[in-house]
Amino acid sequence: MGEPLTATDADRPVPRTAPLRVGVVGCGTILAQYLLTLDRLTDIALVAVADLDPARAAAVAEGRDGVRALSVPELLADPEVELVLNLTIPAAHAEVALAAIAAGKHVYGEKPLAATLAEAADVLAAAEAAGVIVGCAPDTVLGTGLQTARAAIDDGLIGRPLAASATMAVPGHERWHPQPDFYYVPGGGPLLDMGPYYVTALVTLLGPVTEVVGAASRARDTRTIATGPRAGETVPVSTDTHVTGVLRHASGALSTLVMSFDTVATRASRIEVHGTTGSLVVPDPNHFGGEVSHFPLGGAEWAGLPVAAGYRDAGRGVGIADLGRTPPGRSPRASGELACHVLEVMESLLRSAHEGRTVQVTSTVERPLAVPLQDLDLAPTGGQESR
Repeated sequence: MGEPLTATDADRPVPRTAPLRVGVVGCGTILAQYLLTLDRLTDIALVAVADLDPARAAAVAEGRDGVRALSVPELLADPEVELVLNLTIPAAHAEVALAAIAAGKHVYGEKPLAATLAEAADVLAAAEAAGVIVGCAPDTVLGTGLQTARAAIDDGLIGRPLAASATMAVPGHERWHPQPDFYYVPGGGPLLDMGPYYVTALVTLLGPVTEVVGAASRARDTRTIATGPRAGETVPVSTDTHVTGVLRHASGALSTLVMSFDTVATRASRIEVHGTTGSLVVPDPNHFGGEVSHFPLGGAEWAGLPVAAGYRDAGRGVGIADLGRTPPGRSPRASGELACHVLEVMESLLRSAHEGRTVQVTSTVERPLAVPLQDLDLAPTGGQESR
């Protein structure tokens, strides 16, 4: 069954003497959530933005002191930019990351790290050769929800972890997204879209994955857009829309994963973890907070646990601040290596589903350092958790 998990040394971040200067490539919808965090953090300075549509970059820069709207080549060549925040579409993640690395920049990207595992490996190899750091979303695992659950496991509250379940079951994003096409082509689907949140959480809680077995299906060949200017239009479906499987962790624990765009509703917990002496209900890994519930062996009911770990008031982009404050010689908690391992787990699950066999996961990664309960360095206006 492997060795039981033990608590990991969790040093506090190293304070920076100057803000980390960040340039953003890609000014789409997700940037608004990052700006809620970047605008508040005192140890991050947004200095430049770029987009294929210059008007979108100009709109972001307007009213932000010291932020310049540039072309992508100008931003990558700008000596003031230390880290590139890569918010392009997944198909462009590797191309932009490699260009930033070639320019000597650190990179932090939206999930997934790249469209394919081979591209992700190229990004990590280039970063190692250049001596720069790669980080990647999701950083939701650094919030108080997942970190409180992590602390409970590390403290032995549920005994030896044996199993977990992770469930994301919805009718499909075409019900709310006005341009859902990319969710229904290879590289999309529920697993590659939402799986990074759930698989990253499972690896954070239970350690790396060594093998998987999966199954997948597709309920229908078209989807009808329900909102926006294209409402009523159908889009073709060419990828799996219901994926399920079992992940075997190096610790011996087994996780059951269900990712679906084919269900109407579910009452299942987003994540549950079960051990020899207790069980936990873990909050939605797409959020930073939420209550962790505990049921001890022989107990009578579930009880909420007090917040015990993680960054308070965290939002998307806290992983960048954590990267900037990581002690020398250590990987950031939301690291490229972790994202690459998660991507291999997901690709392996799909390969298992299509080939009808157990697939070994060849990569491994150390469990990220735990996050002690702490506040972020915020500007006086503060703010609320990104949802």
